[in-house]
Amino acid sequence: MTIPSCRSFTVQALLLGLASGTALPAQVDAREIIRRAVAADELNWKTARNYGFTQRVDLRRLDPQGRVKSREVKIFDVMLLDGSPYRRLAGRDDRPLPPGDEKKEQEKLSKSIAERRKESAAQRAIRLTEYESRPEWQREAWRELPEAFNFRLVNEENWDGNGVYVIEATPRQGCQPRSRTAKVLAHVQGKLWVHKQDYHLVKAEVEVIETISVGLFLVRLAKGTRAVFEQSRVDDEVWLPRRVQLSASARVGLLKVLHIEHEVTYSKCREFQTAPLVMSRLRPR
Repeated sequence: MTIPSCRSFTVQALLLGLASGTALPAQVDAREIIRRAVAADELNWKTARNYGFTQRVDLRRLDPQGRVKSREVKIFDVMLLDGSPYRRLAGRDDRPLPPGDEKKEQEKLSKSIAERRKESAAQRAIRLTEYESRPEWQREAWRELPEAFNFRLVNEENWDGNGVYVIEATPRQGCQPRSRTAKVLAHVQGKLWVHKQDYHLVKAEVEVIETISVGLFLVRLAKGTRAVFEQSRVDDEVWLPRRVQLSASARVGLLKVLHIEHEVTYSKCREFQTAPLVMSRLRPR
């Protein structure tokens, strides 16, 4: 879940699970379903990282009573530029950029193309290696998911015409995380929807049940924070994010308290057609 890509949102990607329902046949092992979902995601990532998309980012800042104080909507096009992603601002408030701002964004893009063309082989190798490895720390918690929770299969449903397992996840007492990022899992509970045929994660709903402290500057994510993550299948070959939504209260430092609603939607997913030392061409899907 990362980089300016389909996996760019760390907190949302780490928070996974919340459910209710009736028990289903005992022979269906919920933990084994989750293990298969983790394995399927590892394979899917190898294909998903070669896709671009349009990203709509809607950020609403709220007052303590939940009223909207300010709102900012930005549209980004994410493309592959000589082997690694480039995120270009394409609009604000659901409108195209004014001509002056559009010119500035085009100049930034041209500058990035020129800079990457001037790279030595060693410099390019370093950049591409960073792109390949950057999501790894974000994925550590996902890999530890099968052992970090108690799972219960609570239902089987239909999601966009596909059969899915609905699985409740609650923190497993005594579990010792191997990675630092996996420590957050002890503070959340949730609900997962997993495709019954290929075991890809279709949807996750998450709730923070104990305050989470993040980073070196003491950002505290409050109990009650909720996140939703949804994916969809593109061209029967890859699963890509469709929506990420976060409703959060956070304390930054000792005094500042933030109340936000943050929603990111993805559209116009397309596969990158790469060529060395030039901006990649995008083939619509």
